[in-house]
Amino acid sequence: MPPVPSHPQRWLILGVICLAQLTVLLDNTVLNVAIPSLTRELGASTSDIQWMINAYSLVQSGLLLTAGSAADRYGRKKMLIAGLALFGVGSVVAGCAGTTGQLIAARAGMGVGGALLLTTTLAVVMQIFAPEEQPKAIGVWAAVNSLGFATGPLIGGFLLNHFWWGSIFLVNLPVAALALVAVVALVPESKNPQGDRPDLPGALLSTVGMASLVFTVISGPTHGWTSARVLVSGAVAVGVLALFARWESRVPYPMLDLALFRDRRFTGAVAGAVLVTFGMGGALFLLTQHLQLVLRYGPLEAGLRTAPLALTVVALNFTGLAARATAKLGGPVAILTGMTAMAAGLVSIAVASDGYAVTLLGLLLIGTGTALAGPAMAHAIMSTIPPDRAGVGAGVNGMLAEFGNGLGVAVLGAVLSARLASGAELSSALGTGQAVGAVAVFAGGVLAAVLLRRAGRAQSAREETTAVPS
Repeated sequence: MPPVPSHPQRWLILGVICLAQLTVLLDNTVLNVAIPSLTRELGASTSDIQWMINAYSLVQSGLLLTAGSAADRYGRKKMLIAGLALFGVGSVVAGCAGTTGQLIAARAGMGVGGALLLTTTLAVVMQIFAPEEQPKAIGVWAAVNSLGFATGPLIGGFLLNHFWWGSIFLVNLPVAALALVAVVALVPESKNPQGDRPDLPGALLSTVGMASLVFTVISGPTHGWTSARVLVSGAVAVGVLALFARWESRVPYPMLDLALFRDRRFTGAVAGAVLVTFGMGGALFLLTQHLQLVLRYGPLEAGLRTAPLALTVVALNFTGLAARATAKLGGPVAILTGMTAMAAGLVSIAVASDGYAVTLLGLLLIGTGTALAGPAMAHAIMSTIPPDRAGVGAGVNGMLAEFGNGLGVAVLGAVLSARLASGAELSSALGTGQAVGAVAVFAGGVLAAVLLRRAGRAQSAREETTAVPS
């Protein structure tokens, strides 16, 4: 297969893609600070609030693989435009909603747009950059995730201090409109030239299966892991995903080629991605409680004090330092080094007592590790999948992040609850949860590094065998 040529306007296009990505990422975090206002002004119940948050994440996570497949088949630029348009319309409906039901429906619609944006942005990156520049470009793309995480609560807090709650949705409009114009003008169209038939049964099964799985993980801590709701949704997830795997292994035009899982490089990156998002998602969930309940910071101050983590990721990836380190160390060593630094940061936070200095050290270590390991793992996943399937690859990457993050919050939240129930002090219980997250992250780094190293050696051996003249 010929190498992917670099687009002459690739860095400008990357900026446009990051702008589109930022609209989704801000909306993922900005809603949390508006919960008191929504409760007061819309009369939203606790259940309503949960569905406002979950309707978006369930639809988005369920559609990621389908959205990526649609982008490959029908055109990544078309799906990027559709995603921005849907997200913008959903933002208008959400901002003008007069009831909780309207807001929940609008959030679900925004989830459709979010799924299209998250998959097509990364897929386009793989199309416009040559292989040697892809790690740096993916690093910039990944840094935008951290930027959204850091700025979402701050932007939301500012808007709510000056305007009504609907402003947190309407602020998406100028960003989405600017991104839409730029995408139409600059982003080149690309799609799978073979034009495989759409895998409609696979799309339905993957959507229902992933949505059920994420719903199970979300509902477990709230309703109890043995409740009927969780057991039924878990059984549906397992059954439907098993049917999806069986269907994909038999259909001549699969949405997800299961042969990829026989590739050690792919399975190594997948395993590492699940474990790192598991550890990080849960640990950051505990971190917000540590800052507010143990160190006694207010919500806004707690948000500001987590910013060094995201700013470290942004600085290392925007300057290209992380990409240069990865090129020097090699992918497996970079992933292991990064995830070891992240684990050390989580341990630092776990042992922090009543001061911020040790917590700050932990945040800087986590940020450094994330900047190094995150893009390297994403590149390992994307480079394993054929370029004409880049949308599906981005969907797999997004699904892993959604699943690992949700599972981490659920499991480490359960560890926290169990320790508190046993009579442990809050700070000790939070420390135990952070330590469990650190073990998961470090284990993920070791597993991913070993599998990726073995895959690299096997590929080198095959190339040497092929090069030997007969």
